[in-house]
This record gives sequence, structure tokens and C-alpha cells, in this order.
Amino acid sequence: MISYHLWASLAAIIAVLGLLTLSHVKAYHAGAAAERLTTLNRSVEVLRERNATDDQIRNLDDAGLCRELGGLPDECARFGL
Repeated sequence: MISYHLWASLAAIIAVLGLLTLSHVKAYHAGAAAERLTTLNRSVEVLRERNATDDQIRNLDDAGLCRELGGLPDECARFGL
């Protein structure tokens, strides 16, 4: 027959392993949530930059757009440079 001390030791080991597992799972989920938040914040930042770039491009005339896209001076001259 197994002694009381052995059962108590096994129960304590199982409890500690359970707590460590729970702690690991919670830390993993917290890290995953933090990474999702970082990704979302970066996506919002990229969209804001893109909107600013779109506004700048929208305000260019044909010659300015040609210059911004790297057109050669003689090519951009057709657009009124």
C-alpha cells in the first residue's frame, strides 16, 4: 500500500505542474495578444502614411507626377514642364 506521504508528494507535484502549465498558457496568450496589438498598430500607421502619400499624389499635376515617378526631363516636358 502506498503511504500518505507519497500520495501527498505526488499531489503536490501534480499541482505544481498544473500551475506551471497554467502560467505558461497565460503568458503565451498575453504575448500573442501583444503581438496582435503591435501588428494592428503598425497596419494603422502604414494606412495613415499611405493616405498621406495618396493626398500628395492626388494634388500633383501631370508634369509633377511625371517627375515624381522618375520621368526624364524630355519626357515630362510633354506635360507642360
